[in-house]
Order: sequence, then structure tokens, then C-alpha cells
Amino acid sequence: MKLAFTHDHHNGAAEWQKRDMFDWITDIFEAPAIKLGLRCTVDIRQHVSREFQLDGWGQDVKIDQSLNLTVSAMKDDLAFQLQTGNISRAPYDLLKLQHLFQTSKIEAAALALPTRDAAAKMGSNIANAERVCKEMTAFDRVITVPILLIAFE
Repeated sequence: MKLAFTHDHHNGAAEWQKRDMFDWITDIFEAPAIKLGLRCTVDIRQHVSREFQLDGWGQDVKIDQSLNLTVSAMKDDLAFQLQTGNISRAPYDLLKLQHLFQTSKIEAAALALPTRDAAAKMGSNIANAERVCKEMTAFDRVITVPILLIAFE
């Protein structure tokens, strides 16, 4: 697995840079030992989870105590979401991140997804960064949380 590209939504990259976390979070996706293909999701999730755990992030954090909805990780005023599943889950991830932002629980977020080509290797109808970039741009007045989108392949 390697970093393919990043996309800056509402100055999300600057928020991660301001906290000196941009290189740290993008470096997580430089993991040549992880080969993308069918059934690689467990390896990706374990690797990412381990990196966040080592840095002291809370994992599978509830976005609201009355709901059984979580984001992959949170620390201070940042949230992170990893999406390696069905494309129908990606807009839901954006909604969860927007909720955290609007309730003043975070100031910025990062969302990591495979590229279109990587997603095709992983299975059918897997969320991909190119599509989510287009959707964030189309709904930029609805999804106002600063997001650093991380695309890996």
C-alpha cells in the first residue's frame, strides 16, 4: 500500500499541517508490506489501527452517546475515518464528520479511502477516493468540515 494523493476540502490539509500531523497521517499509508487485493481490508485496518493506537488516539469513538455510530479515531480536535467498504458508506462517513464539526467536537478531519483502481482490486462497489472527492466538491456548502482526504493504492 502506498499514498496515491491527497485532496484538500475546506482547508483540511492546512489544519493537519498546523498541528504538525500532516506528514504523520499520510506516512501511515506508506506500507509496502500490505498488498491490495481481495480480502486485504483486515490487514489495512489492523495496520492503521495500530498506528493510531501507538500515537494515543481513541478508536471506534462514538459520535454521540445516544447513537451507536462511531468514527475510526479521534484525538483532541481531530477525527479520522477509514473507509474500505461499500461506496454507500462514504456519504454516511461525511455526514458523521460533519456532525462532529457542527457540534464543536472537532475542528478538522481526515478520511482515507482507496483509489478507484485499488478499490477495484479489493472487490466490487468499494468506496473510492476519486468519487468521494467529486461528491465533497458537489456538496461543499453542505459538507463544511475541513477534511484532508487521503487516497491510497
